[in-house]
Amino acid sequence: MKKFTDERSAETNDELWLVEHPSVFTLGQAGKPEHILNPGDIPIVQSDRGGQVTYHGPGQLVGYLLIDLKRRRLGVRDLVSGIENTLIDFLEQQGITSQARKDAPGVYVGAAKIAALGLRVRKGRSYHGFSLNVDMDLEPFTRINPCGYEGLEVTQLRAQGVKMNVQSASAQLVDHLKHRFGYNSVQYLTD
Repeated sequence: MKKFTDERSAETNDELWLVEHPSVFTLGQAGKPEHILNPGDIPIVQSDRGGQVTYHGPGQLVGYLLIDLKRRRLGVRDLVSGIENTLIDFLEQQGITSQARKDAPGVYVGAAKIAALGLRVRKGRSYHGFSLNVDMDLEPFTRINPCGYEGLEVTQLRAQGVKMNVQSASAQLVDHLKHRFGYNSVQYLTD
């Protein structure tokens, strides 16, 4: 992501990378080690994204948005709100009522966080993005203060009665992101 962001030109197409990570805790730029309570055998990786500590693992969709904000005429707040609203729309389509919070970026079902955001903007271009809990083991979240909040409850699509895998969630979210951010076409590449 960093290399892509540093090397892209004004003509480089924006990209969205959708991945599923092996188990890992990531500590953002504002991350405080005391929010990692008991990592056990899960590795901890320092990240240059915004935010505190979170967990990524199998069954979670992670989306990296590599967008030229200047070209799209987006501010950082526009990007954050756009991602949150995209996730809210996607969840609504699944029959899940959710909302964003002004005091804590991400998307919540009641008081439980279902999606987290962590972004970085350099030279007017974004990287990093969001994670959406689809169908995963939530136990590792009990080993941290998710996003720096002690006792923050975490949920997922499966716990909300939606049976879906990461690939299905990816396909649907691409359409929502395309619509929200005004892209006319999508080219799929796999690696």
